[in-house]
Amino acid sequence: MDTNRIKALGIAPAREGSKGIPKKNIVLLAGKPLISYTIKAALASTRLDRFIVSTDSPKIADIANSYGAEVPFLRPSNLAKDETPGIMPIIHAVKWLNEHENYDPDYILILQPTSPFRNSKDIDSALQLAMEKNAEAVVSVCLPRYHPYWMKKVDHEGKIENFLNLDGQVRRQDLPKIYALNGAIYLIKKDILLKQETLYPARTYAYIMPPERSLDIDTKWDLFLADLIMKYEMFSEI
Repeated sequence: MDTNRIKALGIAPAREGSKGIPKKNIVLLAGKPLISYTIKAALASTRLDRFIVSTDSPKIADIANSYGAEVPFLRPSNLAKDETPGIMPIIHAVKWLNEHENYDPDYILILQPTSPFRNSKDIDSALQLAMEKNAEAVVSVCLPRYHPYWMKKVDHEGKIENFLNLDGQVRRQDLPKIYALNGAIYLIKKDILLKQETLYPARTYAYIMPPERSLDIDTKWDLFLADLIMKYEMFSEI
């Protein structure tokens, strides 16, 4: 299948509100707004047909525009609340572009601004995987830092118990290989998205990313670590 003839729309959802980190999507990371790293990766992609930012904030829209992103509309406030399901702003964007611009892509690629280390090669590789497999969806994953076989829980008295019921000890080399969603890439066929309102249809394939590109910024500690990494990479290039 010729990937150059497939229309893929990239969408970065970036609402103004955030509980863990105020104005998280535009907080400074190594001196630049967090969303700028996602914009840079999307615009460097050779396979994306179009890339937009969906936001309810004029300030975020201005910042996105300044880094070259397209912001064709401001998201309605009812789609930017804490309790709003994350898929709804994406469906709104797809329908808005179809109704106002007659734009009808084949695939929708969701790029959360909280994954600043995801790069254009990741985007292109995920799209390539979708084409090769004729996938309904592709989602990025990575190896977790801790294996669930070694996870514990604490009972009401404070005693440690196994999280999973295991028979005997399991050696590291015998552990089944598992993966965790890293939040960097959600790619899905447009028709599946609109009909099923899910990001995980039956034929969802995994795009495996390395841990060093899988940091998802959700807390101030995540931001601190990302800032250290970014500044080190900037220094190491000098």
